[in-house]
Amino acid sequence: MYSRAETSRIRKEFWISFGQYMKPIRGASGFRVNWPNYKTGVKDIYFRMKAEQGFASIGIEICHSDEELQELFFDQFKVFKKLLTAELGEEWDWKLLVENEFGQRISKIEKVLDGVNVMDQNDWPSIISFLKPRIIALDAFWDNIKPGFENF
Repeated sequence: MYSRAETSRIRKEFWISFGQYMKPIRGASGFRVNWPNYKTGVKDIYFRMKAEQGFASIGIEICHSDEELQELFFDQFKVFKKLLTAELGEEWDWKLLVENEFGQRISKIEKVLDGVNVMDQNDWPSIISFLKPRIIALDAFWDNIKPGFENF
């Protein structure tokens, strides 16, 4: 297996590679975007990309500590579900109030690619090909609907 330091180094290399690959691509608003660390600009709403041993995933995470407000955000995303699905070109999984890897209750809308391993550089093209069109589509979606979340 890999040591903790080796695992950290390989993951860091992956995200640097992903960032370099995505660097020339501008966001829907025409500005440069730090794609690996995408900022939604709205507190408690995050676009998360993960590349792990066994899977890669991308999603919208709603992390408000108040579960009622979290559910309100989730319901607001449901209002835009058809627009999101149209932008992504596929259905994603919607999960209200689930526990994350840190034991926090969050809500998320996500897509998972099983059977890939970030520790295997041969899988990096598959992971990048999975993440790239989806984060670009999320950005385009967010560019249109973000105002609906800024007043919470």
